[in-house]
Parts: sequence; C-alpha cells; structure tokens
Amino acid sequence: MIIRSILILGCLLASLLGIAQAKSFSDGFVYLDQNKNGQLDSGEPGVNGVSVSNGLEVIQTDADGYWKLPVRNGEAIFVVKPADYQVGFKSNQLPKNYFLFDDLVLAAKNKSKLNFPLQRNDEPQQFDVLFWGDPQARGMKEVEYIAHDVVEECLATEARFGVSLGDLVADDPLLMDSISQYIGHIGIPWYNIFGNHDNDRQAKSNQERDDTFERFFGPSTYAFEYGQVVFIALNNIFYGGDGRYSPHFTSEQIAFVKSYLQAVPADKLVVLMMHAPIIECDNKEAILELVQDRKHSFSISGHAHEQAHLFLDAGQGWQGDEAHHHLVNATVCGSWWCGLKDELGIPHATMNDGAPNGYSIVSFDENSYKIRFKAARRPADYQMNIYLPEQIDEANAGEQVVVVNVFAGSEKSVVEMQVNGQGSWFNLEKKDQIDPQSLQVHLLNPYLELEKGDRKLEDVLGYPMDYPSVSTHMWEGKLPDNLTSGVHKLTVRTKDMFGQEWEAHRLFRVN
Repeated sequence: MIIRSILILGCLLASLLGIAQAKSFSDGFVYLDQNKNGQLDSGEPGVNGVSVSNGLEVIQTDADGYWKLPVRNGEAIFVVKPADYQVGFKSNQLPKNYFLFDDLVLAAKNKSKLNFPLQRNDEPQQFDVLFWGDPQARGMKEVEYIAHDVVEECLATEARFGVSLGDLVADDPLLMDSISQYIGHIGIPWYNIFGNHDNDRQAKSNQERDDTFERFFGPSTYAFEYGQVVFIALNNIFYGGDGRYSPHFTSEQIAFVKSYLQAVPADKLVVLMMHAPIIECDNKEAILELVQDRKHSFSISGHAHEQAHLFLDAGQGWQGDEAHHHLVNATVCGSWWCGLKDELGIPHATMNDGAPNGYSIVSFDENSYKIRFKAARRPADYQMNIYLPEQIDEANAGEQVVVVNVFAGSEKSVVEMQVNGQGSWFNLEKKDQIDPQSLQVHLLNPYLELEKGDRKLEDVLGYPMDYPSVSTHMWEGKLPDNLTSGVHKLTVRTKDMFGQEWEAHRLFRVN
C-alpha cells in the first residue's frame, strides 16, 4: 500500500514537471547476497528501506526488499547503496548498482525481475576518499601520463573509494575503458561523474550525450551512502538543441534529489558531486534549496583546471544560516597535460592558477570533513610555492615583496612569515593575482609550436586557452627592513580552514 501511494505521488509529480508518463513498470528485490554469488537464492532475505530510483522517483524497499518503479524510454534504474553494505562490481572496481534501459526491456519481455544483491560491509565513521578532477586524456599517451603521474602513487592509498569528477577523457569516450583498467589497480571502488568532454559528440539530444558513459559506468546521476555521508552524483552538463552545453540541472535531477533526501536523516552529511562548479549553473538555487536547511552539506566539482574554495551566500543562491562550502577541485591533467616534460617524460602540467596538478584527499569523520591537496608525485607537505629573488639589495630589502601561492588556501586561511627563525611572525595579505611563474610555464607549452599564421591555438587544440588565471590563493607581504648582508632563511607557515598546518622555506642573499 505504501509503495503504491508513493508511485501515485511520483507519477503526479512527473505530470506537474511536464515529464512524459511511463507506460510500463520494472520490479525486483534488493537482497542480502549471503553466498556472494550475485544471484537471489532460496532463503536469502530482502533488505528493507533501501532507496531505488529511476532517476526521477525514489522508493524504499518493503520488508521483503521488494521495489517497483515506472520505466521511461532510455532511462536506467539504480539502487542507492546503503551504509554498511556494498554492491556488486564489474571489472576495474566499477560498482554495478544499476540496470540500463536495455536490461529493463529484456526483463519486461521475459517477465523477469531485476534484483540488486548487497553484501555486508562494515564501514568506519572515519574514512578517506580520493577526488580527481579532469584526468582528460587525449589518446593513449596521456592515459599513460595518468597511470605514471597519479595512479601509481595511489596504489598504496588507504582511501575507501575514489571519484573522478568528470572529463575522464577528451572527446574520445572509448578511452574510458583503457583509463579504468589502470585506475582499477588502485584496488578500491571507483565512481565517475559525467563531464563535457565525456559526451558522445554525434548524439542528437541531451539524453543521448551520456550513452557511452552509461555503458561503461552506469547512470550519470545517482547516489550512494557510506558511513554517515550521503554522496549524490549529478550530471550538470546540459546540451541544448544547438549542440552547445551549459551547466544546468534538469527537472528530473531536482525531483530525484528532493525525493531521495526525504529518506535521509537530517544529521547526515550530504555531498553533492558534479563536473561544472555549482556557481556556474543557471538554476543552482533549485539544488541548493534542497540542502540549505540541513546543518551538514558540501559540494565539489572539477572543470575549471584550477583550485578554489567557494563560500556561497545569499547573493549566490544560498539561503542557509551559514555559507555553503563548494570546492573547485584540482585537476589530474593540470592544464590539459601541457608544459615541459620532466626526466620521466611527463609534463609538469601546472594548473591555470599556478598550482601543480594533483587531486584531493577528503577525510570524513561521521558528518564532518576536511580536505588535503596532494600534488602529483610530490611529498605530502608540498603545499605552497614561495616567490622571492635570489639576491636582494640591502638598501631596498624592506621594499621587497614576498609572494606565496598556497595551493589549497582560501579566505579562511592564515599565512605568516618569519626570517631566520627569530622575532615575530608577520601576517601576509591575501591578494588575488596571477601566479608569477604561471605565465612562464604556459609560454613553455610545447603545443604553442602548433600555432600557425592566423590559426588560433584554441582551435588547434579544441580547448579554450584561458590561462593563466587569476589565482584565489595568493598572499604577499614585505621583508623586514633591518636585514644585513648575507644568506637568510625565510619561513612561511599557513593554517587552513580545517586547522591543518603547513610550512615551507626559501633561502635568499642580501648584498
């Protein structure tokens, strides 16, 4: 009776949203796969209260684990993995938490049920997650860059799972399998978000743009739970009739999130994951209002090829009591795998904001979190660059400006400096600017030689060449005016919004 009532309400909602009514239904069971064979065997119990969705409606399984949902053309049905369970996996550690539309058609033809197996999985309240922005490989050479620059150092990770925040590839969706074969060796479940360069370019409609993505990874909008955290993946890349995309949430996605969150306890942390920064979405308010009354929420994206902490307020579509934190995540490819190659043949791939390419490690503790940036193939404590001339004139030392790029810094960071380990610490002033070395790095981009005559570089590469960008994590201040001749040690320390502290040094000579 409860399921029937929910279905009626769901269909009414679909009608109000202008969404075509479904003409058929799929059903099945969510069950405890006790012998781990992926099949519903006699005596295996159903799992009650598990959310199952068709991307619009969301229902919870009954006491027997039973569910039933409308089927719409082209749409998939997926289970929301509950905390303390795990779903089955395909190859390369890719979760199999869904049935695609072809599966639904075949089940209807055979009058068979679609069953989701779950296995017990004790999940800690404290756990780490790897978040990668834009691996964005153009061909197998760049797939190999990903493998050697980032995958190999993650092989020893203690993270419980990983997420790629879109643009896994660069307009060649068939490369998704090759990249997944490498990532699979990390040995943890891996989730993927749809990005603008993951689309099927020959597709005629927005709904078809993620067909290849779905074939490899499943629906491009979905959710899963781990510990006290709810993760919601949203495809916010919307293609209009002219073939161009814009960051946008569809009415189906908004209905899905609203319906799903009704079954999520208020004390859980809700993490919204997407490709384009939420601030760029033309209807961001529609999603933000669904979490603005919750005490615990956070969102994360990629796309920008730079790193930035955004704190959304009323002027940016957020009406909650405290600002909403959105992280524009660092990119694995930096700025499109550009830059001089190092001794291993891998480009330096500096991001648009002067920070090195890399990824984030997000540590969750019940419904709280903290973020640590990790530069690819660099020590964990490599968190800033200090810019200061090698030699300074003694008479003008007090006018010399120190510039610091704190890669994961934000408006909530404190940055200080001290000379020779003595005396007071001086606060540096946050001042958004282009990283001093960033322009030089990008001018050394080997792709520049491709530019011929009136042909623009962005036309040659197929990407907008908008770098270097103004970095939002730059600080500066002047040296003390009492420095004598000789070699001095400058120390810069920072404390971020999570209380994490980092320190770096630079030696310089006063003449």
